[in-house]
Amino acid sequence: MQLDTIRDTAVSIARGAGTILQNGYGKPIEIEEKSSAYDWVTQFDKESEDFIVNRLVDAFPDHGIIGEEGTNRRGDGRHFWIIDPLDGTTNFAHRFPVFSVSIALFAGHTPLVGIVYDPLRDECFTAAAGLGASLLHGDTKTTMQVSAATHLGESLLGTGFPYDRKSGQRFNLPEVEAMLPHIQGLRRAGSAALDLAYVAAGRMDGFWEFRLNSWDIAAGILLISEAGGRVTDIQGEPLLLPPYGTPQRVDSLLVSNGRLHPLMQTILFSD
Repeated sequence: MQLDTIRDTAVSIARGAGTILQNGYGKPIEIEEKSSAYDWVTQFDKESEDFIVNRLVDAFPDHGIIGEEGTNRRGDGRHFWIIDPLDGTTNFAHRFPVFSVSIALFAGHTPLVGIVYDPLRDECFTAAAGLGASLLHGDTKTTMQVSAATHLGESLLGTGFPYDRKSGQRFNLPEVEAMLPHIQGLRRAGSAALDLAYVAAGRMDGFWEFRLNSWDIAAGILLISEAGGRVTDIQGEPLLLPPYGTPQRVDSLLVSNGRLHPLMQTILFSD
């Protein structure tokens, strides 16, 4: 399997889906609720997913596909794609210019290819297992590396809040309150895929969140790993996405440049 070739094909597909989102940005939208009143889908989510699925099936007819908007294609049972056709739907619907396309290829629990594309900035964050991570901007390609920060006091971190805010489960406010006094800044941008890409690119030093779906993070975790960072669950255990055919939910995620990982854990979970 030529991962560089597969990566390049996925980049082309992500950019095509990004064109759909860019053309739809700011246009009238049709909103439907999914899991809650805070969890939206628009016609552009669906159009983007249809485009990605059709192109992946053409290029890799034996592969399975899992998509946020309902795609569940079995394929050969060995390789499968996890796609988020529009990560940051709430931002998109409110014309807040932070959203992305996320595409990842897995073999079992092992990530092979990861692509996160920001169509408004034409930034494509890419990785293939063992081949490193790169940022593509137009015709320019640069190698990505996580930041060199060693102290939380100089760090910029990211976080997010789950959609099921009325469930009574961990909502992240105590963790935010615990972390804020120790860091330089905290961002909540609204696209976990882009947050992870920014950690890989060294723009942020770490990120944590609870109750994420696998399509939110599947591409980003390979970007960070290939850029020299660390990816675990919130207890510091290796993060394993659910196998194909099971509910695609992750209880917690903690990523960093590696150096800050134990420091973040100590503060977030000192209780």
